[in-house]
Amino acid sequence: MGFFNFFSKEKKETLDKGLSKTKESVFSKIARAVAGKSKVDDEVLDNLEEVLITSDVGVETTLNIIKRIEERVAKDKYVNTQELNKILREEIAALLTENNTVDSDDFTVPEGKKPYVIMVVGVNGVGKTTTIGKLAYQFKKAGKSVYLGAADTFRAAAVEQLDIWGERVGVPVIKQKMGSDPASVAFDTLSSAVANNADVVIIDTAGRLHNKVGLMNELTKIKNVMKKVVPDAPHEVLLVLDGSTGQNAFEQAKQFTLATEVTAMAITKLDGTAKGGVVIGISDQFKIPVKYIGLGEGIEDMQVFRKKEFVDSLFGETE
Repeated sequence: MGFFNFFSKEKKETLDKGLSKTKESVFSKIARAVAGKSKVDDEVLDNLEEVLITSDVGVETTLNIIKRIEERVAKDKYVNTQELNKILREEIAALLTENNTVDSDDFTVPEGKKPYVIMVVGVNGVGKTTTIGKLAYQFKKAGKSVYLGAADTFRAAAVEQLDIWGERVGVPVIKQKMGSDPASVAFDTLSSAVANNADVVIIDTAGRLHNKVGLMNELTKIKNVMKKVVPDAPHEVLLVLDGSTGQNAFEQAKQFTLATEVTAMAITKLDGTAKGGVVIGISDQFKIPVKYIGLGEGIEDMQVFRKKEFVDSLFGETE
């Protein structure tokens, strides 16, 4: 019963609503895949494979899921199509568990890491700054003092947007003039946070991908400079991806995991798309935990990723 204490009815409704487009799309495709069939045979599995691939789960992950279902069908001898959804949910949840996706206890940070430093990476336009603002709101709501660092110094809009979020949430934003050294901003932010005994620091970074070597060097420099203030910083490198871009999000994840050591992911904009399957594929392919999902424009519409609830919302509740 423990998880119900913090996974409320309201959060479940937000999750259901946010994933409704993907669910409708997947369900209608699965219904067509099993139409006229009473048991799961090779044709049903072939059709299911196509459903998962066209739902942006990705080819490799889809083949992995189908293989697992084939093994279940072979073991259970006779599996009817009514049971397919239940097996699908169980196998995807098991896959996410194997891929280091550990359910977090809401918006918390580990004990003994103060300040807890999160460096946020991702291309421009994926909802990076909005994600930072919503995380700051959730951490503050949980009683933590938060500092934000505007280290995306190449875009005035990024600094302004972070400023707006800082005012909205009521947390300080450390910034410098346009074109300043991003590492210098990160250094100032951590120094201020330490001096003021802050609990959490979130650093925004530039999202340029056209020159991966330049990006890699910049992110490495930011990390090295932060270590001068907090020796084990950053504690988390959070990659923000736009779920509505489907397969393009896979490519971005690939580029950023090559450029820096990503430790967690946030997948945004799942409410406006039928491509929610991308969460499963990205988690499986990169073996990096999905930590947060964005389900709408509202300040409360970001949730800690919980695999069972996610899979249930996507494929229907467990009977």
